[in-house]
Amino acid sequence: MALDGCGQLCKCILILFNILFALVGFAMLGLGLWLRFSSESRGFFNIDLNTQQFVIGVSVLIVLGAVILLVAVFGDYGACNENRTALGVFSCLLAILAGVEIGAGVFVYMRSDEVGEQLAKFYMTVYAQYVDKGDPGLALGTFHSIILHCCGLIGALDPLVKKTCPETGIWETFTLPACPTVIVNLFESKAPLVMGLFLGTAAMLITGLVCCSILMKQIKMSHLSNHVCVAIHLKISISMYC
Repeated sequence: MALDGCGQLCKCILILFNILFALVGFAMLGLGLWLRFSSESRGFFNIDLNTQQFVIGVSVLIVLGAVILLVAVFGDYGACNENRTALGVFSCLLAILAGVEIGAGVFVYMRSDEVGEQLAKFYMTVYAQYVDKGDPGLALGTFHSIILHCCGLIGALDPLVKKTCPETGIWETFTLPACPTVIVNLFESKAPLVMGLFLGTAAMLITGLVCCSILMKQIKMSHLSNHVCVAIHLKISISMYC
C-alpha cells in the first residue's frame, strides 16, 4: 500500500524494534529455561528448600520471555504485511508491557529495602545449601565473584565458602564485605538507577507504541484512499457505459 515518508519510517522502525525485541525475548526465555532445568540450579525447585524468590524470579523470566516473543511476532507480522488487526493486538500488548515496566520500576524504588532483604534471604538459602551439600557452587561463586564481589556471611575469612570467594590480597582478606549486607546496601543505594532502567525501557516501548499508532493511521488512510479511487473509477466506467 502507498504510505508516505512518515509511514515508511515508522514501518522500518517497528520492524527493527521487533527484531531486537524478539532477540531479547528469546534470550530471557532461554535463560529462564536454562535456570529451570540446569543441573546447577534444578535443586532450587526442591519443595524442601526456602527458595521461593528464585522460583518466582525464574517463572517470571520464562513467562515474560514468552510474552515478549509473542508481542514481537504480532508486531513484525503487522508491520511487514501492514495488517491493522495484528498491529492492534501488538499495540495493546505493548501498552500492557509498558505499564508493567513503569509499575515495576516504581515498586522497586519504593520497596528497595524489602527487595534487598528478599534477595539477601535467597542468598542465605544458597549459602546454607552449599554448606550442607556442597551444591550449587556455581550459583554461590556467581554471587561472590561476578555480581557482588563479596564473600559469605562474614567476609573473606568465612571458612565454609572460601573456595567460592574471589581471590584477594592480604589487606582485602580483612576488608571484603559479607554478601547479605552488600545486597541490602546495593538495592538501597542503586534504587534510583534501577527505576531509571525500568522507566527507560518503558519509554522505548511507548516510542514503539507511537510508531505503531502512526502506521495504523497511515494504513487506514491508504485503505480509504484506495476505496475512494475504486469508487471514482467505477462511477466513471458506469457513466461511460451509459
